Amino acid sequence: MRVLLWHVHGSWTTSFVQGDHTYLLPVLPDRGPDGRGRARTWDWPAAALEVTPEQLAADPPDVVVLQRAHEADLLLAWTGLRAGVDVPVVHLEHDAPTQHAARSRQRAADGPDLVVHVTAYNALMWDNGSAPTTVVEHAVVDPGPLATGTRESLGVVVNEPVRRERVAGTDVVLDLARDLPVEVYGMGMPALAALAAERGVPVGGGAGPAGLLGLHDDVPQAAMHARLGEHRAYLHPYRWTSLGLALVEAMTIGLPVLAVASTAAADAVPPAGGVVSADPRVLADAARRWLVDPAAAREAGAAAREHALSRFGLARFLADWDEVLDAVVAGDLPRAVRRRTGVAA
Repeated sequence: MRVLLWHVHGSWTTSFVQGDHTYLLPVLPDRGPDGRGRARTWDWPAAALEVTPEQLAADPPDVVVLQRAHEADLLLAWTGLRAGVDVPVVHLEHDAPTQHAARSRQRAADGPDLVVHVTAYNALMWDNGSAPTTVVEHAVVDPGPLATGTRESLGVVVNEPVRRERVAGTDVVLDLARDLPVEVYGMGMPALAALAAERGVPVGGGAGPAGLLGLHDDVPQAAMHARLGEHRAYLHPYRWTSLGLALVEAMTIGLPVLAVASTAAADAVPPAGGVVSADPRVLADAARRWLVDPAAAREAGAAAREHALSRFGLARFLADWDEVLDAVVAGDLPRAVRRRTGVAA
């Protein structure tokens, strides 16, 4: 079928467009947030097509996946089609609520259309009202067992770590970097260097000894997995997110993981493949063990990879989405809900 979706979250979309459908990605001259088109840093299949608003109006989609509140308005303005009325619709929720979960209503709450969450944690935290709701967990394209653990340091991936300090757990990273070798990858590293200096954390250019923070600004996606795999373990410091795909990618390449026990991370990491705790001291102790015992780190990393391939594998993800899209297009929303819960809607 022809599936319309906006290029919002590149990593998630990379997995989604691997299926057997035709994926229509709006493109605008400025390639801004409402018209990015195909990714320029990921190798997407030919079935991921860029379409202008005019092309979309001339050849409408079979179903639309809405990821932001205003996308239904874009669809109406560009094509005259009403989401959920003239074309079947799925409301996809990537994020945990940004405000208090007890008072956060999902944008499609109490509506007639299907809401799909990327984690069970998301589905629990959002008030979905009476809207039919299901979960399709994340997946990543398997880059292969790239972990070598040759660098005695922890790898972290976070974009804009200063603007998102509390959400991303940047303060946790800086505190651990006072005593452990930590290297951070992502956009916004100059700002992190300034924040680290302000807080008395020395910054180096790359791998450094304990107490020296390594920063790597905007590493190309094609090189990221191999670079990350050189570290002894992966640190996931996020306080509040749905489930960072970098965590799943780290497990998939075979790294053992250290994760703050909040949001969906506690449910995503197997005991044999990592340590999950709300106490940074526990994470630091586990890191020290792996830093001095590469064999133990490799063993934990192998367990993490096995788990990631099973739970977050691409085949499962695409099969789940096929079932959801088929049910939505057929108008059988109870089937879309039952596919996960086993409970009649």
